[in-house]
Amino acid sequence: MRLPRILSPRLTASAHCDLPCGVYDPAQARIEAESVKAICEKYQANTDPEFRTRAILIKEQRADLVKHHLWVLWTDYFKPAHFEKYPHLHQLFNEATKLAGAAGAKGGTDPSKADELLQKIDEISKIFWETKKA
Repeated sequence: MRLPRILSPRLTASAHCDLPCGVYDPAQARIEAESVKAICEKYQANTDPEFRTRAILIKEQRADLVKHHLWVLWTDYFKPAHFEKYPHLHQLFNEATKLAGAAGAKGGTDPSKADELLQKIDEISKIFWETKKA
């Protein structure tokens, strides 16, 4: 049985991202990564077990948000042409998401891991803004 013509699309649209450009920004990942770093610093400066438990919980939530925002940029904003022009971009995202994850800031409380994550986000941000100018 064939679908009636009324159910068939009349117009096909395409876009290079989910919404018109302008909705993506690596600043979202950076804000969450800054929170992760601040929590790591506060954790190191406080010996209260209840405080430390809450700090770890919040830090892990913020680290998940960093990964989420990076994944959105990686999968929704950047396109094949970007990866051709910046061949190290996939590796950069991979390293950044790992630094946000259990192998990095999420899995530990060392502020230096958060600094490494922030450096990777800065590299991604630089490329992002170069692509926005193009």
